[in-house]
Amino acid sequence: MNYLINHNKIITIVFLVILVCQLGFHHSVVIEVLSESNSTETCDEFPNLEKDFPWMIGPWVKYPHNPILTAGDYEWESKNVLNPTAIVKDDKVYLFYRAQNDKRVSCIGLAISDDGYNFEKQSKPVLVPTEEYEFAGVEDPRIVEIDGIYYMTYTGWIYHTNYLCLAVSKDFIHWEKKGKILPDWPMASKSGAIVPKKINGKYYMYFGDTDIFIATSENLIDWEPQIKPVLNRRFREKENGERYFDSLLVEPGPTPIITEQGILLIYNGANFSKEYATGEVLFSLEDPKVVLKRTDMPVLKVDNVLEEKGEVNNVVFSEGLVQFNDKWFLYFGMADSRIGVAVADLKFVQ
Repeated sequence: MNYLINHNKIITIVFLVILVCQLGFHHSVVIEVLSESNSTETCDEFPNLEKDFPWMIGPWVKYPHNPILTAGDYEWESKNVLNPTAIVKDDKVYLFYRAQNDKRVSCIGLAISDDGYNFEKQSKPVLVPTEEYEFAGVEDPRIVEIDGIYYMTYTGWIYHTNYLCLAVSKDFIHWEKKGKILPDWPMASKSGAIVPKKINGKYYMYFGDTDIFIATSENLIDWEPQIKPVLNRRFREKENGERYFDSLLVEPGPTPIITEQGILLIYNGANFSKEYATGEVLFSLEDPKVVLKRTDMPVLKVDNVLEEKGEVNNVVFSEGLVQFNDKWFLYFGMADSRIGVAVADLKFVQ
């Protein structure tokens, strides 16, 4: 997609559409190309520039004292802590995180902070495996508050496959499990990121860990998925022969946020070297299936030994996002073993 865009927009757009169709690219790539048609520069040579991507959050700056949370204080989180979600209540950050014991069975723990950096763990997990569809662990939560109710999607793991599950609460402590929310989905399902407001009379949820799919709901409990992906892995090579950071898989990150320009989803990608990094994508408010913008380069990536070495090497996995103390805080797993945070200026308010 390394084409210079000239000043004749009509001719350029027609040319690009014909070329993309001939090459068999997915429709989201067409949208990606057309969305950049006002630029005089190429995406690959000038990635993620603020003047070209004013819709993004960032740049992200990692906290110099990461990790902010490590394992070992309790038996149920003796092995690893990772993949946290977050929400703000009463001027505190509540961090719900995946915790593994020595048998690598996961539950969901809770830690609370006054400043977004220093957390106090609660002594007991808030969610543990109790059902047959999650007997090997409850993993990778995402949380959203809608009309005073907290909805937590999480992954139920049974060693050979996983299921996207849901629990609800009014107080963060007592959670009622609602079971598998995509029981008829033909593949393993996980990573449910619910858009926090209705759009066109429906709730939307992005999910999946190969490509990203979408599901809709009237009541936040019963979900209807669509088979066609809304965000694909980018298999193709760049002009210089390099692969994109999300060439192997894409997976939703934290709860999406609604902006004036669209639905902003921070997502996770992995390349063919199985290195995980974070990207950002903007979906249409009129049709949440339509991609408007997408980063060509990661906004957060592995760059130190605590992200390079761990339970799974070379992983930065973003899953928690909050607006707090006039900053954005992005919480992420480091090599599936510990938890870090990055911050960005508050350019728009959720």
